[in-house]
Amino acid sequence: MSFILCSSAPTNHPDSCSPLAIPGASSRHCSGMEGPAAEACAVGAPANSQSSEACKQPAIQPAQPRKKKPEDFKFGKILGEGSFSTVVLAREHATGKEFAIKILEKRHIMKENKVQYVKRERDLMSSLDHPFFVKLYFTFQDDEKLYFGLSYAKNGELLKYIRKIGSFDETCTRFYSAEIVSALEYLHIKGIIHRDLKPENILLSEDMHIQITDFGTAKQLSSDSKQARANSFVGTAQYVSPELLTEKSACKSSDLWALGCIIYQLVAGLPPFRAGNEYLIFQKIIKLEYEFPEKFFPKAKDLVEQLLSLDPSKRIGCEEMGGYEPLKQHPFFDTISWCDLHLQTPPKLTPYLPAMSEDDEDCYGNYDDLLSQFSNMQVAQSSSSQSLSPHDSTPPQRSSSNIEQYIHDLDSNSFELDLQFTEEEKRLLLDKQTIGNPWHQFVENNLILKMGPVDKRKGLFARRRQLLLTEGPHLYYVDPVNRVLKGEIPWSLELRPEAKNFKTFFVHTITLFKLSQPRAYQRTYNCNLTLHCICKLWLFSLALILSNPAHAPHMFFCFCVRAQVFLPAFN
Repeated sequence: MSFILCSSAPTNHPDSCSPLAIPGASSRHCSGMEGPAAEACAVGAPANSQSSEACKQPAIQPAQPRKKKPEDFKFGKILGEGSFSTVVLAREHATGKEFAIKILEKRHIMKENKVQYVKRERDLMSSLDHPFFVKLYFTFQDDEKLYFGLSYAKNGELLKYIRKIGSFDETCTRFYSAEIVSALEYLHIKGIIHRDLKPENILLSEDMHIQITDFGTAKQLSSDSKQARANSFVGTAQYVSPELLTEKSACKSSDLWALGCIIYQLVAGLPPFRAGNEYLIFQKIIKLEYEFPEKFFPKAKDLVEQLLSLDPSKRIGCEEMGGYEPLKQHPFFDTISWCDLHLQTPPKLTPYLPAMSEDDEDCYGNYDDLLSQFSNMQVAQSSSSQSLSPHDSTPPQRSSSNIEQYIHDLDSNSFELDLQFTEEEKRLLLDKQTIGNPWHQFVENNLILKMGPVDKRKGLFARRRQLLLTEGPHLYYVDPVNRVLKGEIPWSLELRPEAKNFKTFFVHTITLFKLSQPRAYQRTYNCNLTLHCICKLWLFSLALILSNPAHAPHMFFCFCVRAQVFLPAFN
């Protein structure tokens, strides 16, 4: 059986005028024809004598623009990959313009029976003309692939910034939520439902405005039949609406549910419905099982609650609730000027890092004012690090039978070692660790130099972790409740600490780690310098480690001794 995927092209995209051919399709493209005769010839339908004559004698048409070819572009890095396509950055030789070209394998599309989805995506994207959507400029094809030429959103996925920042502050959350609302209003007026709205499908342009993409599962609702729902199961687990799970259908209000999930994620750092697998996520959605973390913006909380309604007809913004005007007039959007959103300068992306309980507020003062307290500290530079090297310095003579003197216990879960010991003493310390330290099982037989609890934050959520610094150096973190190794913070030249306030600091590596000192450990110490400057000490120590990785552990602890401050917990 052979066929050809053929559709009328949008008038505003002259390069999109040819049908999308699929392997096995008829080779007759009927160039130069239009109207019923061309359609009959293209799809192989029975034609009357008039249409047959038209096939023999094509009408004369004005010259069409030359179709683009893969050779017209220099292809670069992969921007994204999906189940049925790969998006690649490409520069057009003739104009120098950059495009994000979506490439689809014809054979794969045929095998998975996705021809109608490809055609629908092309048609829907061609009909959109709004600044908050990725623009389709052209399509072309070769024997094996289909190519969609899309606008290039240089700043990538919104999800990348949520993962990097954790929680958006209220100004950023309000602005980007408003842009999504504006985009959905336009989409729904045109009778289109997206059905897979999520942070991965919201891109950011060069000037940091949103551009919604991926219309592979979108649906055009039929206006003549008053169709209000699409009856197929599509979407992503964390953002799927309950009606899709219970009634196997989606509507415009399903996009509003996804909007509620996204606003929640912008503030909290994680989507509202989370579990170990999709089935458990679906169960939580059906039962509306979610909760707001501490310090969630009150007005945003009220808005999310009105969007995450199990009844799609009760969601703010839906037609039954008065449409988009009540949504745009919600108090959370009080300061938004809706008419010129696309012309406004987006706010700088700023993390929201509140204290997680009221009695932690004293840890959030003027951080920079304390820098002067470090002016008298003697910190060795990497150029003079020879004095800190175990090979160049002689450790003090101590009794090898009394290795306890090297261990500085801070509490039951925290200690640090004085590194001025011999290889024999190190062996004794490792033997003692092997027998008596419950954390030894997680460090691959490396000697633990320092350990202590931290809270590993993700957005407004925090999980207690035991941090273990060992020789190497290695930095492991363990779930102290379930006694499970959760991972290792990788050491590299890119490792960079960043203080956010007195309590919280980021460790920038390939993955960004957000750590804070647990409140219970803060109250143990009365020394202002220890309490308020612990984060900066940790930053200086990391800088020393990075300046000379070979001597990292030794330099770290020599620094602590010189500063005459022992860190109460590995912060």
